[in-house]
Amino acid sequence: MTTTDQHREHVQSGGLPVLSRLVGVEPEEFARRYWSREPLLTRAADLPLPFDDLFSAAAVDELVSTRGLRTPFLRMARNGTTLPERSFTRGGGIGAAIADQASDDAVLSHFADGATLVLQGLHRTWEPVVRFSQSLAAGLGHPVQVNAYVTPPQNTGFSDHYDVHDVFVLQVAGEKRWRIRPPVHPLPLRDEPWTDHRAAVEEAAAGTDPLIETTFRPGDCLYLPRGYLHSATALGGTSIHLTIGVHAWTRRHVADQLVRAAVARASRGSELRSALAVGTDLVTAGPDHDDVEAVRRALLDAIAEVDASELAAGLAGAARAAQRPAPLSPLAQAEAAAAAVESTVVRVRDHVEATLEPAPGGAGGTVLRSRVGALPVAGGDLAAVEALLADGQASAGALGVELARTLLRTGVVVPG
Repeated sequence: MTTTDQHREHVQSGGLPVLSRLVGVEPEEFARRYWSREPLLTRAADLPLPFDDLFSAAAVDELVSTRGLRTPFLRMARNGTTLPERSFTRGGGIGAAIADQASDDAVLSHFADGATLVLQGLHRTWEPVVRFSQSLAAGLGHPVQVNAYVTPPQNTGFSDHYDVHDVFVLQVAGEKRWRIRPPVHPLPLRDEPWTDHRAAVEEAAAGTDPLIETTFRPGDCLYLPRGYLHSATALGGTSIHLTIGVHAWTRRHVADQLVRAAVARASRGSELRSALAVGTDLVTAGPDHDDVEAVRRALLDAIAEVDASELAAGLAGAARAAQRPAPLSPLAQAEAAAAAVESTVVRVRDHVEATLEPAPGGAGGTVLRSRVGALPVAGGDLAAVEALLADGQASAGALGVELARTLLRTGVVVPG
């Protein structure tokens, strides 16, 4: 194993926080100074490793030519305009009657004419990116997605725009000239796309000097908070970069759950249960002022009584739904479950986010809730499951062979 290979293995296995592959400052400084505040460009010389273990030109060719990708896992754009899907997809032929599979020859034709190829959802389709992105999401505490942008020389795929999520831009191959400008709409929420502010974006692109205008080379990485305007032009050779989109949880998400909890709490009383008056005209007149004020008072009183613990279940559910657990092999997993004996060791599946919670409905009991669902836990098994979650692994003998087999079949644990 070479020194570089050893270093890569050390970083990927947790010897360094995964964030250290992307930023040239300590993670604590990044969190304090840059996160959601200002861009940070780190050159390859200041990072521990290049990004060729995550993605490459060969990966692009394999995904387009032999993986049978379908939209929306790929799209193409030229001069800021997205191309029609039917122009770069075809039917799968005999035995694969799917009309929107990637057409390698059509992609080639568009690419040769200057179009950028976007491979979307690589956090689901390319194994090295899957594992890296899951580790990054766990470290940041925010869900992530990953796209690749493959641009022919001297072409711009997308004109100035902003994203509604933070991004890390990892230059994999080739060179690209980037231009970063200040936000016209700071900290946009997910339902506030740049097209809502198109005129301001275009005005800023034409009349505002860039905060950053520089050439990215392989191994460089840019962190860009949501809202910052950006565009890029490939220089000599094909440019490939990965964009890791970080969909930050915000206080808006907390507010949504707080309002839900307040409505549920206020609904226990008579104010919110009361019927509106006979003859109410909600179509043209809207609710009566007194009804609105009664609801407002009830909600304000309820909000004051809501405890943070009341928000936990809703936020936990959203967080679990936003990401997937680590990949597993269904056939091998089924065989492992069938073959489990007392000496078999199992470990908690990475990123499964398993916790023990009271069973819903107030009837008593406990469930093991995770990204693969909710599993009832018998009282006699509770201590063994608690130990499994605390230690991260256990023998089938300690769990009970049948429980171990159930946990393997449901994907909560994997063979140790």
